[in-house]
Amino acid sequence: MSVMNNIASHYKTKLSGGLQKMTVEEWKTDIYYKGTYPFAIEAKIIELQQQGKMVDALVESLIQKALGPEGDPLFTKFDRTKLMNEADPAVLLKVCAELNSATTDYQDVGKN
Repeated sequence: MSVMNNIASHYKTKLSGGLQKMTVEEWKTDIYYKGTYPFAIEAKIIELQQQGKMVDALVESLIQKALGPEGDPLFTKFDRTKLMNEADPAVLLKVCAELNSATTDYQDVGKN
C-alpha cells in the first residue's frame, strides 16, 4: 500500500466513526457533528480567522459543521445573515466551541 492510500484509509476510518450529538436547549434542537472534517473546510475557517473575522469564522464553522441526525447540513450559506444578526451570541459561541473541539489541535496552525 502506498503512503497516499494509507492516508486516505486512515481518514475514511475517522469519518466512519459516526456522529456526535449535542443538545442546544435554547434552540430546542439537537445538533450532530463529526469528529473530523476535510482540511478544505478548516482552511476556509482559518483564513477568516487570519483576516481578523472571528465572528465570520464562527458562523462559517456552524454552517459547515452542524448536521441533522442523518448527517445532512443543518444550515446553508443563506442562513449566514440571520445567524449573524438574529442568533444569541452566547449560544452561538457555546455551540461553536463544541463543534470546533474536534479540531482544536490544528486550529492553532493559522496562528503560526
